[in-house]
Amino acid sequence: MTLSHVGPDGAARMVDVSGKAVTRRQAVAEGCVRMSAKAFAQVQSNSIAKGDVLAVARIAGIQAAKRTAELIPLCHPLALDRVDVVATLDETLPGVRVTATAGVEGKTGVEMEALTAVTVACLTVYDMVKAADRTMTIEAVRLVHKSGGRSGDYSAPSPPD
Repeated sequence: MTLSHVGPDGAARMVDVSGKAVTRRQAVAEGCVRMSAKAFAQVQSNSIAKGDVLAVARIAGIQAAKRTAELIPLCHPLALDRVDVVATLDETLPGVRVTATAGVEGKTGVEMEALTAVTVACLTVYDMVKAADRTMTIEAVRLVHKSGGRSGDYSAPSPPD
């Protein structure tokens, strides 16, 4: 098996996608921030000093998806058609669950854009809530689904309980 991001000389390189067909591509990623019950209550009541945690995390995730190629060295810059980021409270964690969907008509996939959106949204939650809880953890960031392109569709198995 040859690695697509390694050239004949063994050096890392950006993949040449010039010969690939433009297709509709979509990716969904998820992750969560687990926090104390006290911090969760503050986020839930919108009493975090830095502001509306869920709204700011959502915007940060959208902004991050659009800048993925600047953050991940071998990613192609994409003109995204769609980025949706949903940040919801989950009392069972307790914490915040983040889901991001990215879409494009292009020659390469949007998995990294969806994953970047989720990761930065989770980091934003952490940043905004850290004064209330320094023990928070960012967990389970993963690709849930992708469609389009030469390799076809992928759906991740359900995570273990």
